[in-house]
Amino acid sequence: MTDITVTDNYQNVVDDIAKTLKYIDEPDKKINLIAVSKTVTTERILPLLQKGHRLFGENRVQEAKEKWIPLKEKFPDTELHMIGLLQRNKVKDAVRLFDVIETVASFALAEDLKNECEKQGKNPRFFVQVNTGEESQKSGLFPHELDDFLERCPLTVYGLMCIPPINEEPSVHFHMLAAMAKKHGIRHLSMGMSSDYREAIMLGADYIRVGSKIFGERLR
Repeated sequence: MTDITVTDNYQNVVDDIAKTLKYIDEPDKKINLIAVSKTVTTERILPLLQKGHRLFGENRVQEAKEKWIPLKEKFPDTELHMIGLLQRNKVKDAVRLFDVIETVASFALAEDLKNECEKQGKNPRFFVQVNTGEESQKSGLFPHELDDFLERCPLTVYGLMCIPPINEEPSVHFHMLAAMAKKHGIRHLSMGMSSDYREAIMLGADYIRVGSKIFGERLR
């Protein structure tokens, strides 16, 4: 895939977002498009940065460090989102590198993040990941755990995030997450990926995570 194709794909997604917002009669709503760059080389990320795009998402701390420490030196206004499972032994590096952590899913991790933020003097934004499908192999709080977690969470919660089961209708899960956010007065929703971001936008998402629709299928 050439760089021209990457930028063309990106523009197609941007145009598609605008069409979706027009369809739901919310043309001025801000949709934060997170370009998911996991497994994507620096050479293929650069055209988007040069085009002016500044929101990117990564799944692994080590891979993100290797790519984004030098990239952020050149493009310091980049906003980097952690969208994969965050292990507690990676918290120090994650707080140092990421501007937004979308996968807070336990009290222990929340406590570690709070302590590390205080040590580093950092103030990233946090989303709580909800496992709306209650899948045992996937991280995230089960829906019935969210109320108690939010009452005791030591972090300021910026939004909620979910990844619907691949074999179920995603809109059901987007509706569920939106209802949870409304119940708790949480404004921001990260939901929707390459295959279903239109539905997510129509059901309230203001952050969408798009990878393959921009960069093509992942290499691994």
